[in-house]
Amino acid sequence: MLRVTLLAACALIAANANFASAASAAKVECSKADAAKFKPQADLVAALKAKGLTVSKIKVEGGCYEAYATDAGGKKVNAAYNAETLEQVDNAEAGEKKQ
Repeated sequence: MLRVTLLAACALIAANANFASAASAAKVECSKADAAKFKPQADLVAALKAKGLTVSKIKVEGGCYEAYATDAGGKKVNAAYNAETLEQVDNAEAGEKKQ
């Protein structure tokens, strides 16, 4: 009985690890769609305000919205978001052109 329980627990842990790695494998990048398909910047501002951030500026760069904000403690926050989906991109400088 103990062996069956142990095997079931190991199988459950392995399944959760596979699910977590698959979920984290999806890399968010800047949009490649036309600007006409971008969500309004106001939607991003509203989402960031809901998280307690004060937005000072949003730039459009290479299919990303780059947001400059401050948190409730006054700390500066710089993040990039896919302009079509508003998902946060891992790299805050993702939309900037490489020189």
